Amino acid sequence: MVDVDALRAAIGAVQDPELHRGLEDLGMLRDVTVGPDGSVHVVVALTVPGCPLKDKLTDDVTAAAESVDGVAGVVVEFTTMSDTERAGVVETVRGENIREVTIGTAGSKTRVIGIASGKGGVGKSSVTANLAVALAARGNRVGLIDADVWGYSIPRMLGLDRQPVVLNDVMIPPEVHGVAVMSMDFFVDPDQAVIWRGPMLHKALEQFLVDVLWDDPDYLLIDMPPGTGDVAISLSQFLPRSEAIVVTTPQSTAERVAVKAGLMAEKVNQEVLGVVENMSWFTGDDGTRYTIFGEGGGEALAARLGTDLLVQIPLVPAVREGADGGLPAVAVDPDGEAVAAFDRLAAAVEERKPRVRTHPELVINN
Repeated sequence: MVDVDALRAAIGAVQDPELHRGLEDLGMLRDVTVGPDGSVHVVVALTVPGCPLKDKLTDDVTAAAESVDGVAGVVVEFTTMSDTERAGVVETVRGENIREVTIGTAGSKTRVIGIASGKGGVGKSSVTANLAVALAARGNRVGLIDADVWGYSIPRMLGLDRQPVVLNDVMIPPEVHGVAVMSMDFFVDPDQAVIWRGPMLHKALEQFLVDVLWDDPDYLLIDMPPGTGDVAISLSQFLPRSEAIVVTTPQSTAERVAVKAGLMAEKVNQEVLGVVENMSWFTGDDGTRYTIFGEGGGEALAARLGTDLLVQIPLVPAVREGADGGLPAVAVDPDGEAVAAFDRLAAAVEERKPRVRTHPELVINN
């Protein structure tokens, strides 16, 4: 005999892979029946038709049911919620309809960290993607906004192949390697150029912060566009308590440009958490380190900004190959030289707690 109450409890505790709450709590578990031979029939209501993670949900429900004594087989059937039921799910996971930025504000546990650079080509997005995966691998809940609206690349680097799910007016960011991601890449045709002025960029970033269910992660990383333009200004307004990491290469020219990104962060009262020097050296087969892009840029930048050089990341083909193939090096090359550096960077981020602010936030007038 199968204990039906225990069976329903086991299945009801299965978490929706996108909303991270139990099926019973979300009202998604509709029916559980047991046949005389121990066969189990489960009905689950999906929030939207064609749910991209339906196969995972099937596997998780089946495994939960089979963990109960006496179950001889499991069949999972799906139906779809009504508009009213979806509204109830949104209220459950988000509370009242909030139309303002709450993530990273006072009372939020989320640390918001912008990954900035003075110029393109220094590997800022690769650093962001691998740092996000490294933080997730250390047990953190991580969100990532690809705010480089003209050069968005994060979804491809992480191998994301699905769009956000929309529940009423709320977007559920897709997850990969334990990282929830939102990017302009999801909404722009690959052959279309993004030619937007400041107000349009401001509104798009606001939607990424307000209309996306981030669900209070431990970290929200933001891959910033290079320089100190409209996006950086808007984010400083939306997220005045955020921190910044500045990425440079050892090249002195890159360092002289990168300092502008750090100085802007200080100008808007954002704490510069530290500097990352990327492409610091290439290690040959003989073990010799070749400093292809020179030396000293990271240390010089950290000194000018009055902060620390958090890590030097070597130039490793696996990082480039992973970015092109949607398999970040941190996820597939755990013993690699660069991966060890990214893990040290993640540890440094965890260790450096944000300072307690003793002055009002700076407000920039439009």
